[in-house]
Amino acid sequence: MDWMKDTFGTYKPIIAMCHLQAMPGDPNYDSRRGMEWVADMGRRDLLALQNGGVDAVMFSNEFSLPYLTKVPTGTTAAMARVIGELLHEIKIPFGVNVLWDPIASLDLAAATGAKFLREIMSGVYAADFGLWNTNCGETARHRKAMAAEDVKLIYNIVPEAASYLGNRDISDIARSTQFNCAPDVICVSGLIAGAQTDTQTLVRVKEAIPETAVFCNTGCRADNIVSQLTVADGAVVGTTFKVDGKFENAVDEKRVKEFMDIVKDFRRNSFKCSY
Repeated sequence: MDWMKDTFGTYKPIIAMCHLQAMPGDPNYDSRRGMEWVADMGRRDLLALQNGGVDAVMFSNEFSLPYLTKVPTGTTAAMARVIGELLHEIKIPFGVNVLWDPIASLDLAAATGAKFLREIMSGVYAADFGLWNTNCGETARHRKAMAAEDVKLIYNIVPEAASYLGNRDISDIARSTQFNCAPDVICVSGLIAGAQTDTQTLVRVKEAIPETAVFCNTGCRADNIVSQLTVADGAVVGTTFKVDGKFENAVDEKRVKEFMDIVKDFRRNSFKCSY
């Protein structure tokens, strides 16, 4: 998995979420303050995350609740505008996630130069927003059509707020996803943003696909990140970096730095990593 060192500059990377405000057309879009405000809020959180020492950042339309599985082009365009305005200020690797639409995510990655994306790209689920189907073959072909072969794909195989249709073991899902889709990373989540990922599920997935990177996707905190990274090859972190650890709040640079100090101490002392 040397590609992770090449992409993120380290093993066991921490990808921080830059949660963008609601976009035009979303129920909670603030039309009075408009896109200038959305970009300003994105800039504020980006700089706090970078200054706090994270390894990479991932832009997502996290406040586009309730999410869609086929996102209108206006959302992708609005996100591209924000990232475009911030490009000269982004000093670390970045990725994208247009919730929950892998085709839109690929479009955004190709347009902005993102190095990776995270999405639900395989499986069928019963979710809060209804029956959720995917088409991994279509996604793979769209990646080729967009000349985005270098964009790393982070497959979330335990999606938030959803469960698989069909009684398949998570180890079997991990193995078949790895065989059929060749993901760069398999991501394992808790119930919702901020909910702790079950460590035993991480262990089972990692044991099933030892040659593939496995990331912890939700619920990483200062008090559990060492135990999670002992199993996982990296983590996606969002809510714990916010003021008071609350999803809806702005990023707290002090909390980011304290968290990353723990991670960096762990990486220095880990027998699995050499620096």
